[in-house]
Amino acid sequence: MAQVVIMPKQGQSVESCIVTEFKKKVGDKVSVGDILFSYETDKASFEEESKFEGTVLACFFNDNDEIPCLENVMVIGEPGESFEEFAPGGASSASAAGAAVEDASSGTVSLRSTPPVAPQGSAPAPPLNVPRVAVVPGGTSSTAASPRAKRLAAEKGINTSLIAGSGPGGRVIERDVIAAAASPLSGLAKAMMAEGGLQAPAAGSGIGGMVRGSDLRQASAEAETASAEFTVEKMSNMRKLIAKSMYNSLQNSAQLTHMLGADARKIQALRKKAKKALEEGRIDANVTINDFVCYAVIKALQKFPKVNSHCLGDSMRIFQTVNLGCAVDTERGLMVPCIKHAETLSITELSKALKQVADDCRKGSINPDLLSSEAASFTVSNLGGFGVEWFTPVINLPQSGILGVGTIVPRPKDLGSGVYAFVPYLGLSLTYDHRALDGGEATRFLKQVATEIENLEIDF
Repeated sequence: MAQVVIMPKQGQSVESCIVTEFKKKVGDKVSVGDILFSYETDKASFEEESKFEGTVLACFFNDNDEIPCLENVMVIGEPGESFEEFAPGGASSASAAGAAVEDASSGTVSLRSTPPVAPQGSAPAPPLNVPRVAVVPGGTSSTAASPRAKRLAAEKGINTSLIAGSGPGGRVIERDVIAAAASPLSGLAKAMMAEGGLQAPAAGSGIGGMVRGSDLRQASAEAETASAEFTVEKMSNMRKLIAKSMYNSLQNSAQLTHMLGADARKIQALRKKAKKALEEGRIDANVTINDFVCYAVIKALQKFPKVNSHCLGDSMRIFQTVNLGCAVDTERGLMVPCIKHAETLSITELSKALKQVADDCRKGSINPDLLSSEAASFTVSNLGGFGVEWFTPVINLPQSGILGVGTIVPRPKDLGSGVYAFVPYLGLSLTYDHRALDGGEATRFLKQVATEIENLEIDF
């Protein structure tokens, strides 16, 4: 019996996921535990394992498609079984998915290659994920085109030997012909492309976007220049999301940064005590400088509740508990997981919690709900490990503030009676939303963080 594979729902706040790669194609044999596809939410990545054994009968989406959670993605069963009833859009979508499966035995993959039908009286909808028309230098053999592509090319009067195929092994498939037919070319442009070695731009300068000979020459010249000077890489889905979030933060809040140094002698001494306690087995966590700083920030937030808040435009959400966000650098980009009810944790419990969420982020197994911008009430971002002294962190809206922590450097300090000495100072940079906080209150909070750091008393 055919079994449907749905897009999992990772956390209550996640409404859709982006498929990064389908590992199994139509016609592939599947065993229980095989990876079907990889996908990602806002910042976490996952792999979907097969719960069924059989053959992939249909795949309703392409790589990089954004798919709603709980939507049908694939169908696994025995060859010849019906899968139309599982199609997200009904029978028409199933026909589109099936039409792309021209010859499973030849390796053709299942893709949504059939363009959606536009409502009557409206402009035709563009084809989904249709590649740009590309000419293969020297041409390709007509046997490199699938039967369906050949039939469509004959109807459109298109020479498949002049099209670069996007199917397995460069095979020309139906969507390649659709793309070629959708790109109008002038007589000169057609002649130039027939000679090979040129690629048509998505739209030309002629009437109705017609590609002219001058467009081909310009595109060719730009391609030659670009190849010598730089390369163009598309942003990852995660990078796009981070970019959008940062831009939105700066565009929709009044951000200002204050900077202050904190005497780090006390936390350096506590770090040595914690290390010795770990070696002697009196504690079971490797408490770091960053853990002490976060512990001090939590204490300061409890004394300045308005900083521990969300700015909602004309109102504020002031938290009674500290939900601490901590920026984590991963191979896929910056993630900001949240430690819920951090004020209830001891220093060792906080240390273990921070390490756990950081590890989960790097493994891609973090709960997406903990990455929501509304999950945390305040965020700490530490760049001290990179040698950065001061910086201007960007607020993770709707939070009212974020603390940047820098490296420890020696600075002169008045020790009294006219005696000056160099002592270790920790750089603190508070970015706050001026809509929510006045400068005086923000400064007092930052000074309180420094005071807590300089006067921490913890027994190990």
